[in-house]
Amino acid sequence: MSWEELEAIGQPDDVREVTQRREDRDRLVLRVLGSEDGQELMRWLRDTILEHPVAVPGASSDYAFYREGQNSVVRDLEARIRRARNL
Repeated sequence: MSWEELEAIGQPDDVREVTQRREDRDRLVLRVLGSEDGQELMRWLRDTILEHPVAVPGASSDYAFYREGQNSVVRDLEARIRRARNL
């Protein structure tokens, strides 16, 4: 597959379509994680992932990249929940 083919996949013609897709995903995350159980899961993710150091003395730099990736997923979920609540 060429770069042109890869870039063409899923490229919407209208900016409104991009906005609608993002809003739909944000609402989905809120429906799934906005419940009492979902909030408990998010607290657990924050406590076990975000509240721990990304890098520790003596660890490989690869570990820090891995940890930052984990943090990024949790932050993305939190941002989606906030955005969906404001829609």
